[in-house]
Amino acid sequence: MNPEVRRKAAVWLVLVFVLGAATGGVFGYILAHKTYAASKPPMQSDEQRRAQKVEEMTREIGLDADQAKKVEGIIAQAQAEGRAVREKSDAEMDAVRQNARNEMWVLLTPDQKPKFEEYVGRLDAERKKQKELQGH
Repeated sequence: MNPEVRRKAAVWLVLVFVLGAATGGVFGYILAHKTYAASKPPMQSDEQRRAQKVEEMTREIGLDADQAKKVEGIIAQAQAEGRAVREKSDAEMDAVRQNARNEMWVLLTPDQKPKFEEYVGRLDAERKKQKELQGH
């Protein structure tokens, strides 16, 4: 085979390989991105988040039925106040959150209070991490 033809064949082979790799990379990225986006849980409503928090607190802290009902009302009120305050500032939101926590604290037994503090600490750490991830 003539050297010129060999060189052209090699160039075409490399070109087809590079284009195939690039195309595969693009389609792989798109597929992976769609799979990741589909795996994200859908946004929950306030009612769903509230029910989840009450259930979580009942399980982790040991709330009785009366405490759970009162905590749900406190969380509902805090959510409503939080929506109104959210646009104003994070400082005001922290005050609403602390007020709700203070109201819950009164309902708890001495054995439940350390568990509640641990629980609240985890929530605050998660909230801080989310703010950092969002760039706030």
